[in-house]
Amino acid sequence: MNLKEAFRFQNKLQALSDEVNAILGEEKNVVTTKNTYLRKKVMPETEDETVVTETENEYAERITDLAAFLINLLNEREKLSEAIRKAKETLPIDMDSEVSLNAKRQETVKTLRRMDSIRSSETVVPNGGTGYRFNAEGNQVTYRCDVKRVTTINFDRNVVRKYIRELDRKADAVSAQIDQCLVNSTVEYEAPFDVNDSLYTIFEEFAPDK
Repeated sequence: MNLKEAFRFQNKLQALSDEVNAILGEEKNVVTTKNTYLRKKVMPETEDETVVTETENEYAERITDLAAFLINLLNEREKLSEAIRKAKETLPIDMDSEVSLNAKRQETVKTLRRMDSIRSSETVVPNGGTGYRFNAEGNQVTYRCDVKRVTTINFDRNVVRKYIRELDRKADAVSAQIDQCLVNSTVEYEAPFDVNDSLYTIFEEFAPDK
């Protein structure tokens, strides 16, 4: 498989592990509760009654096998991670670093685009200002006045646009390199099951119901 397929299978292993962990993490799924009603103590003429409450989960009778399956999934993740690491060593670029750098490039472009969208402006805000003055009687009173607001950008828009174009070109070129690496790489790992199979199907192959 190539790296693109390997990453997809890695996500599948994670999803299966999450699903099994959710089952095993619920106490009701891993215990059987037996309630014995001691009626004979209070009514000698009656008999005690025992009621067993079992989980309705389809894996209730196979919890130990399910725990073994969870360990198997973890082992597969270790094998796949090692195979991915070795595959990355043969790539012409440090893919992890370039993916991280490209994310930073795109984040920077987003900031610069936001700057570029700002326009200088001049507006009048009616009654936007307040102050104090003395009236005819000599008393201090407040007053309101209009405010002329002038907004001017304090950066060179042409330089910012130049940075945006350069970063866009660099990010696109690196993305193309990463895509090539994902498709053309070879990961020495054989998937033990189909990535599209359900948990039930995969578990049945791992531990057939007897």
